[in-house]
Amino acid sequence: MKNKQALFAALMLLLVVQVSAQNVAPLRLKGTVTGVKDGTIYLQQYDNKIFKTVDSTVVKNGHFSFATKVQLPELYGLKLPGDSYPVQVFLEDAPIEVAIQWGEKAGRAEVKGSKAQAYFESASKEQRKQTAKEFIETDPKSIVAAYTLFRNYSYNLSPDELEAHIKLLDPSLQQTQYVNILKDLIQKQRAVLPGKKALDFVSKDPNGNTVRFSEHLGKGYVLLDFWAAWCGPCRRENPNVVAAFHKYKNKGFTVFGVSLDKDKASWVKAIKDDGLDWAQVSDLAFWDTEAAALYGVRFIPSNLLIDEDGVIVARNIKGEELQEKLKEIYGE
Repeated sequence: MKNKQALFAALMLLLVVQVSAQNVAPLRLKGTVTGVKDGTIYLQQYDNKIFKTVDSTVVKNGHFSFATKVQLPELYGLKLPGDSYPVQVFLEDAPIEVAIQWGEKAGRAEVKGSKAQAYFESASKEQRKQTAKEFIETDPKSIVAAYTLFRNYSYNLSPDELEAHIKLLDPSLQQTQYVNILKDLIQKQRAVLPGKKALDFVSKDPNGNTVRFSEHLGKGYVLLDFWAAWCGPCRRENPNVVAAFHKYKNKGFTVFGVSLDKDKASWVKAIKDDGLDWAQVSDLAFWDTEAAALYGVRFIPSNLLIDEDGVIVARNIKGEELQEKLKEIYGE
């Protein structure tokens, strides 16, 4: 009997956690846009670094409103045609007003009624001074804590550290997209730690040909390099990778590039402009790139150094660290 009661209690707790984390409710959102009298504004939901449109409404005399049934609380974007990026707002089950400034102050907004947004704005100022643990413990029940762990802190945490930080979050956040993505990331990153075999994948080269990664292994050391034409840090690191390639290519070293671009023309131009004279592939799928997901890539530039036996020997080595590692392997 006690075992049954314990099981029933555990199931009820799980149900409560899922319901609290998956609250779908109609928005009570209204707003104004300074600089736009009439037009269309799009409601976009944040989904693994990408804002995806879920609804739209008209802007009339500078005013708009949404009553869309959506997941709450959650991060959303409000985007006008021609915007390169939406205004980001944490929405929740409460009346919320958003005043968006356009024109010279494009992208700025004042939000009233969202406790999560208020916390996000205030906490952002202190975040650089806090560890991930300190930030989460400030308000472990806030959707902002889960989002910030996912978006800002996870880059510098090992799989074990990520697992420990997830446990600091309130049970109500355990089924959010952020925690689910991080749990998946933990498993994927553990599968590609140094000492593990490199995983195979296929993608397309600039000519549309199917390329299998494993066919480029077994001949020498390979740097599996994740980058994109739109990524400033990637473009700044490219000359270092080019220098390493030309210095050690006659000793068996090569590079295999995986681009997270969306636009083929930009990708091809960047390959030519940066002199990336090695195999290049891309799904042209941005953060939905299959190889990036397979290898648990959370940021770019990101790379893995793989030996002639297909074993990963290092991850995310850049600049002088990459040069020193190759010098250790090949000598001068």
